Amino acid sequence: MNESQNSISLKDKVAELLPEGGHLNMCLTCGLCSAGCPASGLEGMDPRKFLRMASLGLDEEVTSTAWVWMCTMCQRCMSVCPMQIDIPQLVYHARAAWPVDKRPKGIVRSCQMALSTPTMSAMGTTPEDFRFVVEDVLEEVRESQPGQEKLEAPINRKGAYFFVNQNSREPVTEPEEMVPLWKILNLVGADWTYSDTGWAAENYCMFAANDAAWEQNVRTKVDAVHGLGCKVWLNTE
Repeated sequence: MNESQNSISLKDKVAELLPEGGHLNMCLTCGLCSAGCPASGLEGMDPRKFLRMASLGLDEEVTSTAWVWMCTMCQRCMSVCPMQIDIPQLVYHARAAWPVDKRPKGIVRSCQMALSTPTMSAMGTTPEDFRFVVEDVLEEVRESQPGQEKLEAPINRKGAYFFVNQNSREPVTEPEEMVPLWKILNLVGADWTYSDTGWAAENYCMFAANDAAWEQNVRTKVDAVHGLGCKVWLNTE
C-alpha cells in the first residue's frame, strides 16, 4: 500500500466510523475518550489527539506512531463518546497500514504460533499437552485440597452447556491459576467443558491487524464449540 492509498483509505475510514450524516467537525473534543483510556499519554498520544490528526489528514503521523500498538482495543473511548465514534476501528486500520516486518514482533510471532496448532495457543501448546496439564493439576487438587475430591475439569464433554476458553499462558506457566475458575464453575453446578482444540482465549492475530489470520483463529474456536454442541461460549479473556 503506497502513501496515497493510505491517505485515501484512512480518510474514507474516518468518514465510515461516524454516525449517519455526521462528520469529524461534530467531534466535541470533550476529552472523555482520553480521560478513560489506559494508553493516554503514551508516546505523546491519546485518542482525542489521534482522531483529530486523522481528521486533519496527518496520515503519515497517524500510521507511524507506535501508540497504535499500545491501544488495548477496550472500546472505552467509544463507549463514552457522545458521538459514538469508533476510534478502536481507526486504530486497527492504522495498524494494518504498517508493513508486517515493522509490526511488534511479539504480537506477530504469537499470532503465528497460535496458527501452528489446533489449540490456537499463543504458547504453542498442543492438544495432548493441554489434556496432560489439566488432568495432572486436577488430580493434584483432588488429592491435596480437602473438600475438592469431586472437583471436575472436563475436556471434550459433548453437549455441555458452556464451552470454556482459557488464557494459553496459564496451562504453561501458571497452571494453578486455572483452579479457581474450576471451583467456581463446580460450586454453581455449571455444565461446562474445555475442548482440546480451540481452547485458547486470546487472539493475537486480531491485535496484529491480520484479518485472514484473525478469522482463521476465530473459526477454529467456533468449530470446536459447534463440534461439542455447546450452547454458550464462555471466553475468559
